[in-house]
Amino acid sequence: MSYLLLPMLTLLFLLVGCFAYTLIIIFRQKKVSEMKTDFINNMTHEFKTPVATIMIASESLKDPDINADHKRVQKLANIIYDENVRLGNHIERVLDLAKLEKETLKLDREDVHINDLVAAVTDSMQLRMQNIGGKFSVDLAATKDIVVGDELHFSNVFYNLMDNAIKYSKGDLHVNISSKNIGDNIVITIADNGIGMSRDHLQKIFDQFYRIPTGNVHNVKGFGLGLSYVQDILRRLNGRITVKSEKDKGTTFEVILPVKK
Repeated sequence: MSYLLLPMLTLLFLLVGCFAYTLIIIFRQKKVSEMKTDFINNMTHEFKTPVATIMIASESLKDPDINADHKRVQKLANIIYDENVRLGNHIERVLDLAKLEKETLKLDREDVHINDLVAAVTDSMQLRMQNIGGKFSVDLAATKDIVVGDELHFSNVFYNLMDNAIKYSKGDLHVNISSKNIGDNIVITIADNGIGMSRDHLQKIFDQFYRIPTGNVHNVKGFGLGLSYVQDILRRLNGRITVKSEKDKGTTFEVILPVKK
């Protein structure tokens, strides 16, 4: 019977391996399913909020007393416009991710001055930063800053990174934004002193639908799509992103892009 022992052991190990692999796949699919459920719940909440605000503002405009007050009408009109833009941005974000998955997203290839683009995005975020009592420090020292890519999607990349810094802030938020040249690349660094991340979370932040548990921080909203989008866009535009973080001490993202020769 000894000549049957080796095939039997081989078959046994094969069956155990298949069983273990099946369990891994099942648990992985279960995790993805849970993340997608969280995504749908978050998306529903994010869509319902602007819709409810628009409905309330629209109903208020039907009130004759409010119609007679030009300032109140103007204020309500601005609210409706802002919430409509917010809703449109949510929809575009989801559609962009769907296009990325289907490989149908078209990216322009044009010269982009990264220093100017990062400065413009920073300026657009100043009001939000001031509202939470934080501040930006900007040092765009790179002398060669022209890269070839899509200006709109580059803007979205830096918006997402700065938006994350603000959402995951604590106390007096301070975000340092800098650029420098290393070899044939430009490196844009966005470093904050926010809540940071543990090593376990650091390995998952670029996964679709993944959102970092925030404990007692309840004002963090989103779909868990931002960093997945950032990584995918940079990969398609010949760039890459790295991240370093320490719990309760902050996070540093580095975007590395090849400069135009």
